Amino acid sequence: MKKSPTLKDKPVCKARMIAIKDTMEILSGKWKFHILGTLMVGGKMRFMDLLREVDGIAAKMLSKELQDMEMNHLISRTVMNTKPITVEYEVTEYGQTLEPIIDEIAKWGVDYREALYKKTE
Repeated sequence: MKKSPTLKDKPVCKARMIAIKDTMEILSGKWKFHILGTLMVGGKMRFMDLLREVDGIAAKMLSKELQDMEMNHLISRTVMNTKPITVEYEVTEYGQTLEPIIDEIAKWGVDYREALYKKTE
């Protein structure tokens, strides 16, 4: 009797799962998509502007998330030569490649809410 193939027998599937895991680790957390989406729409923004726009995030958490995204080359940080010193953040060219994904996630979220709303009527 011939044995059915398992997922372990499919190297393409394993590579795909590893890639998904890596992506989820980089983008995990409550705030990263919100921060990226805000910067994509708003362009360059200062820390305090981001803090005001990303509703509900604490300054310490925003700072941590920005550091993580900068380390992963999704955003860039520019220190301005002003007094007091100001810092601007913007999405990198590489980070911009996430825009279609963020747009699709937003579309899916709208569709999902509409579907739920229709079911409760």
